[in-house]
Amino acid sequence: MSKSTKKLSSTEAPQAVAASRVGRREFIKTGSLAAGALAFGAPAVVRGQNLNSKLNIACVGVGGKGRSDTDACAGENIVALCDVDTGSVAYETQTKKYPDAKFYKDFRQMFEQMGDRIDAVTVSTPDHMHAIVASLAMKRNKAVFCQKPLTQTIYEARYLRNMAHDRKLVTQMGNQGSASEGLRRAVETIQDGLIGQVHEVHVWTNRPVWLQAMDRPAGEDPIPATLEWDTWIGPAPMRPYIGSRDPKDKNGIYEPFNWRGWQDFGTGALGDMACHTVNMPFRALDLGYPAEIEATPLSKMNKESYPVGSKIRFAFPKRTGQVPLEHPHLFHHSRKVEHDAVTLWWYDGGQPNPELRGGHDLTNKPPVDVTADIVALQGKLPDSGCILIGDGGSVFSPDDYGTNFFVKLKGEEKFVQYLKHPAMAKYPERLPRNRNAGNLVVAHAQEWLTAIKEHKPEMCYSRFDVAARLVEIMLLGCVSLRARQKIEWDGPKMVAKNCPQAAQFIQRQDRSGWALS
Repeated sequence: MSKSTKKLSSTEAPQAVAASRVGRREFIKTGSLAAGALAFGAPAVVRGQNLNSKLNIACVGVGGKGRSDTDACAGENIVALCDVDTGSVAYETQTKKYPDAKFYKDFRQMFEQMGDRIDAVTVSTPDHMHAIVASLAMKRNKAVFCQKPLTQTIYEARYLRNMAHDRKLVTQMGNQGSASEGLRRAVETIQDGLIGQVHEVHVWTNRPVWLQAMDRPAGEDPIPATLEWDTWIGPAPMRPYIGSRDPKDKNGIYEPFNWRGWQDFGTGALGDMACHTVNMPFRALDLGYPAEIEATPLSKMNKESYPVGSKIRFAFPKRTGQVPLEHPHLFHHSRKVEHDAVTLWWYDGGQPNPELRGGHDLTNKPPVDVTADIVALQGKLPDSGCILIGDGGSVFSPDDYGTNFFVKLKGEEKFVQYLKHPAMAKYPERLPRNRNAGNLVVAHAQEWLTAIKEHKPEMCYSRFDVAARLVEIMLLGCVSLRARQKIEWDGPKMVAKNCPQAAQFIQRQDRSGWALS
């Protein structure tokens, strides 16, 4: 058993780290950075040149989010592009945009040939490949930006988190709402008691917008000459290639987009969106390991794809959080916050309706009494949103990323946008803000790039030490759906105490030749 694998059974309960903090150990580490950079796994370009040097970036996956992830790093040197499909519009566009980048169909060959010239890697593949690609990059001490969800399985999330910690690598998960001023303001004010103890959270989404509740289709189509199907399948069990069954639909049954609904490749609506919509309450409430997870599908649950809708309950026990002080100093840089038990409810999809987008009617939402004040504020309930209900009031965010929020304190008649609510003035800013220009995608990537150059992993607000903890929580919903029963969770041991059959969904059995690095 490897060193990293042994550490996966650590008994230390994860707590979300809200921001970088300065303490004696960090001060000493910073002072010795120049002498010890090699030991910390700093990229070669940072070790050998000044902080204004450009990084050499390799981008695995150029379509979908891969396009914007690559473009967000365009100020650096894009030295390699990798994608299994050379027949896509994205391939043509990106190879023309970055003509000096060497193109590969297989990321393993890319690392073999160019590993010593790469400083950092973006990973924008389907979910089932995230940990496979990221772990190989991290084994070579590369900084990694990986799209959400960080991994497809809980085991992989714990694995990458430990790997990033052990190697002191600069990492970031691609949930770009983390870069917003609004999200960070919500986190610090809720932690500081804006709405008192929170006992109830409701999060809902308009996903899925792809087909789910499907059995595996019969038949087989010729594999396009432009597609490396074996590499696309990666660690999943091999299956025949099948293209589109609708001549008007450019998306095939599996690729380039519909893989999200398949259990072998994606993580359904929960994996797609919870890293965005649950991000704010996860941080604000210092959510650690849930004690119970119970998922209810709204359509048939088979062994191939996720249902068209689900309602999932996550029960979190009392816990202690550590939040940074407004003015940290040498020996005191955080304080404790005690949180009561809280229940988080997740809603996706709706009742089955094959005539509608995603195959559902989008009706799966929180109870009417929970959302009445939101409807009064906006005239209708938004398709996606989040509400935290506390002893002293509520906080509501109307978007996927938590970039904006509204406050309604106890005794008040309606929600007020946070910048206009008078109560906000008494809560100081104490979390570092993302000061990078551009939209959230660019700002989020730039935070990572700056952290690489300064070799400060703690600068990344969604570094793997934080992101992996969020992903573990959310993927437990997928485990409960697939196991088809309530899960009683032992987080430190990574075991469903009441459900041994869940083990196969906690750690995937990878296809031969596709193990984690």
